Amino acid sequence: MIMEQEEVWQIDSTLDTLGYFCPEPVVRTRTELKKMAVGEVLEVLADDPGSFRDIPRFTERVGQQLLLARQEDNYYRFIIKKIID
Repeated sequence: MIMEQEEVWQIDSTLDTLGYFCPEPVVRTRTELKKMAVGEVLEVLADDPGSFRDIPRFTERVGQQLLLARQEDNYYRFIIKKIID
């Protein structure tokens, strides 16, 4: 479930996948999440249009919490909370 209202999250790590195309944004997101502890929050920046579909599907499939999925100026911003190891 994506949170609707704008919130302020404590970001533990930011992953910049700008310039990378499918499947790299998802692969790099998976790798980064594996390094993180349960409860930590990952911010992902991507400009691949497929990411706006792929990253939410990925987080749902692996059981992580997608807090935000939004298009910014020229990129997409995702906030993901790791809720299971």
